[in-house]
Amino acid sequence: MNKYLDAVKKELKGWKKWQIFWMIFANIMILGVSVYQGDTWLGIAASISGVICVILCGMGKVSNYLFGTVNVILYAIVAWKAKYYGDVMLNLLYYLPTNILGWVVWKKHIDKESNAVYKRRMTIKQDFLLLLISAVGVWGYGFVLRRLGGNLPFVDSMSTVLSVIAQILMIKRFMEQWIIWIVVDVVSVIMWVVALFSEGASIAVLLMWSVYLLNAIIMFVKWLKESKNQHMTEKVEEPTFD
Repeated sequence: MNKYLDAVKKELKGWKKWQIFWMIFANIMILGVSVYQGDTWLGIAASISGVICVILCGMGKVSNYLFGTVNVILYAIVAWKAKYYGDVMLNLLYYLPTNILGWVVWKKHIDKESNAVYKRRMTIKQDFLLLLISAVGVWGYGFVLRRLGGNLPFVDSMSTVLSVIAQILMIKRFMEQWIIWIVVDVVSVIMWVVALFSEGASIAVLLMWSVYLLNAIIMFVKWLKESKNQHMTEKVEEPTFD
């Protein structure tokens, strides 16, 4: 029991009181509303594991990948029922293996004092290249999803393609990931609002994406401040693909 308590204390190292409150409040809100609305256990479990994952990610904790693995499996099932095939493929074929990769990479770039990952920033050249790749990817994948008969194919494509890109930036520890996550979360909220009113989809999942959006805004500000100097002080050697 003591070793589990020590592990929890280690993960909470560097947290402020309002950040702990945010973690507790977000999960209690989703659980309470979902139970009241009679949501399924699958939707609730997917939502809670996802919320814990993104908040831990924002705090720079490697453990976010553990909760992320649980979330992607459960969320893929929920998305399949809503016919968001882009999200299904994204979670099973991409998020699942990249969660393992992210765990390995982040473990090499941890600040021992705060037990959180070092943050980085992109160059202006990288920003322009990222914008071009994103535009081409959204258009191309949207066309594929339309041929498959999916709901809101180009909206689904934007959510999927930008999520792929944001996950790469997340693994590489770039602050700019949160800008893309904000766009993804806005699009995803719209998608699940449509699914909720047209097909009675999970309200827990809609709340999950709403929390994701608010969390992305909070963590963007956090990473923006911390990435100014952290990459200059990092002493661990970068992985070869960086």
